Amino acid sequence: MHDAKTHLSRLVERAAAGEEIVIAKAGRPVARLVAHRPDPVPRRPGALRGRIWIADDFDDAPARLLDAFAGGGPGGAGGAPSGTEQPAGASS
Repeated sequence: MHDAKTHLSRLVERAAAGEEIVIAKAGRPVARLVAHRPDPVPRRPGALRGRIWIADDFDDAPARLLDAFAGGGPGGAGGAPSGTEQPAGASS
């Protein structure tokens, strides 16, 4: 790492010329220095307009999904999701 700090300008020049430089700390690789490559074609906003459809209720999440994110598990309070059957003898 110390050598990389000391010789950063030279390392950047080598990377810009196409060489891949691996920087290590205590003998373990921690970073990779490579040449920057600009995007070949700039993104064009709206390029997919008219090709993608999102349902009107996209942002409306079912209660059981919200419960699962709140830590209640797939069925809310730790049981099976509503509308599913558990095998005979199984308990929730």
